[in-house]
Amino acid sequence: MLTISIVTICFNNLEDLIKTCKSVDAQTNLPFEHWIINGSSNAEIAEWIDGAPQPAYRKWINERDKGIADAFNKGIAKSNGEVVHILNSGDIYASKDVLESLKNIFEINKEVQWVSGKIKLKRSGEWIEIGKPFEASKVYKGMRSVSHPTWFVKKELYNKVGEYKTYKIAMDYDMMCRIANAPYFFINKTIAVFDDTGVSSNNYLESLKENIVVYESNFGYSLKCRLWQFRLKMLHILLQSSIGKLLFKWKRKLNMENV
Repeated sequence: MLTISIVTICFNNLEDLIKTCKSVDAQTNLPFEHWIINGSSNAEIAEWIDGAPQPAYRKWINERDKGIADAFNKGIAKSNGEVVHILNSGDIYASKDVLESLKNIFEINKEVQWVSGKIKLKRSGEWIEIGKPFEASKVYKGMRSVSHPTWFVKKELYNKVGEYKTYKIAMDYDMMCRIANAPYFFINKTIAVFDDTGVSSNNYLESLKENIVVYESNFGYSLKCRLWQFRLKMLHILLQSSIGKLLFKWKRKLNMENV
């Protein structure tokens, strides 16, 4: 049987972590292991982990880290499963059969190195589900329809391409650029419900700037990448306006939120 390791990073957000852990524990097919990488500056999470009953598959590290990428790398390095899923504190699985579905995908498609699916999140104040098959030829467009919380990546692929780099926000986009040509599979299933209070959500415009740096560090100067990121910036500004929110509601009615 294929083994899946889950990595959850957290920082001073106990309630979010408990929500994520409950989601993991509710899976019909439980993980091989669930690593909690706790870099908190207070003792609240460490006290809960050490003091509350935990399933045998839950493991943890309580120590300060150098940021999100460093925490990701610690979790992946500790993981002994064949496949790694990073489910950040606050995010939850969209259904109880997510791990079962993903195990089946990898067991049937032996050549596949990574999988992504759909995600439920808020956009312009509206809950939507988005996600489309990844296309390596369109990696310059960023991660608009390929969401990091839905990725299941084989440990051997992480070992091949190396660690997450210490970008402030776009470390997941950089990783996607590096695994773009690995054998891939899209599962038409909602994998996770995204907690939109994180760094990338609150610093969207800054993340667009960093995306250009990431793309060009991997592939060289790109006018099409710069133009696309400018387009996303204009769309983001528009969606903050009353007109933009109205247009988005019509887009939802036309089932075009995934476009």
